Amino acid sequence: MNLKVISRNVGFALLVSALFMFLSILVSFGNGRDSALAALMISFVITFTVGIFPFIFVRRSSGISLHDGYMIIFLSWILSFIFGMLPYLLWGGPFSVVNAWFESVSGFTTTGATILDNIEQLPNSLLFWRSSTHFIGGLGVVVFLLLIIPSSSPVKLRLTNMELSSLSREGYRTHANRMVYIFTFVYLGIGVAAFLCYWLAGMSPFDAINHAMSVCAAGGFSTRNLSIGYYQSDLINLITIVFMLLASIHFGLIYMAIASRSLKPLNNPVLKAYLGSILLVALSVSISLKLQHVDATWDRSLMDGFFHVVSYASTTGFAISDNAAWPLLPSILMLVVGIQCGMAGSTTGGLKTDRVLVLFKSIHRQVRRSVHPSSVAEIKLGNTILHDEDTYPHILYIALFLMLAMLSVLICLTVSNDNQNAIAGSISMLTNVGPSIGEIGTYGNYNAEPAAIKVVFTADMFFGRIEIYPILAVFSMIFSRSRK
Repeated sequence: MNLKVISRNVGFALLVSALFMFLSILVSFGNGRDSALAALMISFVITFTVGIFPFIFVRRSSGISLHDGYMIIFLSWILSFIFGMLPYLLWGGPFSVVNAWFESVSGFTTTGATILDNIEQLPNSLLFWRSSTHFIGGLGVVVFLLLIIPSSSPVKLRLTNMELSSLSREGYRTHANRMVYIFTFVYLGIGVAAFLCYWLAGMSPFDAINHAMSVCAAGGFSTRNLSIGYYQSDLINLITIVFMLLASIHFGLIYMAIASRSLKPLNNPVLKAYLGSILLVALSVSISLKLQHVDATWDRSLMDGFFHVVSYASTTGFAISDNAAWPLLPSILMLVVGIQCGMAGSTTGGLKTDRVLVLFKSIHRQVRRSVHPSSVAEIKLGNTILHDEDTYPHILYIALFLMLAMLSVLICLTVSNDNQNAIAGSISMLTNVGPSIGEIGTYGNYNAEPAAIKVVFTADMFFGRIEIYPILAVFSMIFSRSRK
């Protein structure tokens, strides 16, 4: 491995965090030097110093291998978590070491789970830093690196495919090198548009920019204890639904629709399956809430149903009501739609609708082969034919995901055998949804969980955000070197 290349690129990732810490310091000054100023200044100095060190003392090296790329991904995320927890830890309050770690990992992985009982007690500068971790993590630590890796580098193609994977390219055609710029363009566009819409709809500029950073990252951190429900505004609810949906659609499709000024690129089989599942589940949840008298009117039940289903499907986690009082059926439906979630090539987490669709098509093909052994059965997504080598890694990923979920549940039950949140919490962490059901639902938090379980949940967040394979690749590299 080329330590020079790794250290310089990881240093760049830390400088990105340092930049947003500096912006948080400016927010503190703008609010009369609030109580987080000292914590942010110390964190900025430490993060900037460590990040700039390789650029001063390590010579530039042009060579970068695939092994280097995996280590860059792994270390960039881990060190972002570590340095990202410093502002919380130095500020104090409810942030023990484990709680600060939990909040940092949740922010960067855009999970949106929190240990805070009272979000509004945080000073504005710390709230801004908290939302900034979403913004950095949503765009992706790796995407920041891809922007500076030369387009001619063969590793850039591999890293792009790892960070912005997609199964179906129906509706857009572009080189992988361009995809990172398209992703960045659409991501920033969604963020700016969300800020303007929230501001015009009545949010303060500070709340608007924080919620915009959360919604474009499909994160869910809010500046309010009641999340979006604080505003009691159907207009803000609808704006949030629209931008949560946009953040969960493949950014290549959005870009092509804008660039071509046509809706034709949206004629995508994965997008149709995703929107169809949202419509079906949202209607089911809405009907259940109304018939079981959770909501008094159809208007309220439809708003609750569609908002929260889109929130969970996009893995954003914003809320307008407390789902702890909901019946079992809509709660289970919310978990299921969160497992499937949005499309590859977006900021959403979970399995991705792409993989779920391929799984069902593979099952259908196997059933047809069982009935008609001599028939030729192909898996098609639109006009794209997928061969076994295309589908196998994604079906294997689903198996790995389920195995990891079971392992997480078993560890949680071993640590605390009366833990009622082991299953729901593990699923919500692995899918990066954040809020779950019951006491860890939309208006709940994870503060009451034992420290060991919080650590397990942060591991789940990381595996879910980075999609398992890169972490396994790094572990494989480490063990291979240790055997030599």
